[in-house]
Amino acid sequence: MKEIVKLIVVLTLISAVAGLLLAFTNNRTAGPIAQARKAEVLRALTDVLPPFDNQPNETVFSVDENGQHWTFFIARQNGSFAGAAVESVSMKGYGGLIKIMIGINPDNSLRRFKVLEQQETPGLGSKITEAVFRSQFENRSFIPDTWRLKKDGGEIEAITGATISSRAVTEAIRTAADVYARHADEIRRTGLPATP
Repeated sequence: MKEIVKLIVVLTLISAVAGLLLAFTNNRTAGPIAQARKAEVLRALTDVLPPFDNQPNETVFSVDENGQHWTFFIARQNGSFAGAAVESVSMKGYGGLIKIMIGINPDNSLRRFKVLEQQETPGLGSKITEAVFRSQFENRSFIPDTWRLKKDGGEIEAITGATISSRAVTEAIRTAADVYARHADEIRRTGLPATP
């Protein structure tokens, strides 16, 4: 019986010390992780948005739609709407999750997108990050019917041997375009002073 009590006390102490060490590590790393995430978002916004003079990561419009939370980052230049950006995801990539940041021009066309996260096959699906594929989307109007692969009746050429990856990116853009189209006026007014 004494051995069992001794074992329980030792295991309890080990668990308590491990828990304290994990809490301490989490506390010490939470700030740097948040800062790194903020810097990553700012870099992506700078890459996909037209020129701006505000802090788009601080001027946001959020909406919950289709079981997903959408945050639009609003860019302004001299107080006027310069564009918006939004993260979109597809779970239908060959390797699963594909996360992209999409930049939207003031004329409601796609400026460009940047792949933030993907696990696609190197040399095939990973080509979604290359300019040859991405350039097909640039300055294309957010008309949902055109945001499909040619194989699916749209205008986007799939990467040879990587139709699944190409389709996942196109789906992520089309979904974001649909949400943007429904809320474009609200997004454009976000961050403006209220009119009397």
